[in-house]
Amino acid sequence: MRKITKEAVEAFNTGVEYRNSNTAVQFMGDGKEIAMYLFGNRIAWRKLNSDVVWITDCGWKSNTTKERLNGLDDVRINQSKGVWYLNGTEWNGDWIKINK
Repeated sequence: MRKITKEAVEAFNTGVEYRNSNTAVQFMGDGKEIAMYLFGNRIAWRKLNSDVVWITDCGWKSNTTKERLNGLDDVRINQSKGVWYLNGTEWNGDWIKINK
């Protein structure tokens, strides 16, 4: 795992804002939710007092998107012949709920 991914995931999990290069973790709305952004696209979010995380690839099936999402707990994205698999099930990249 890359250092930037590790730092971003730690910030996301602990509810702290973070910014480095193409990755940011910021509060949303009224400050009760936090989100991870990659190149300005929100790829993950959660309520601060919840174990439920929502993820998407925002239509970008890139190695960087996969790297950032794979850093999150209970997320394992593999790719085979251009198809992404989330935790062993084919995934089209739309928003999906991940329970920790």
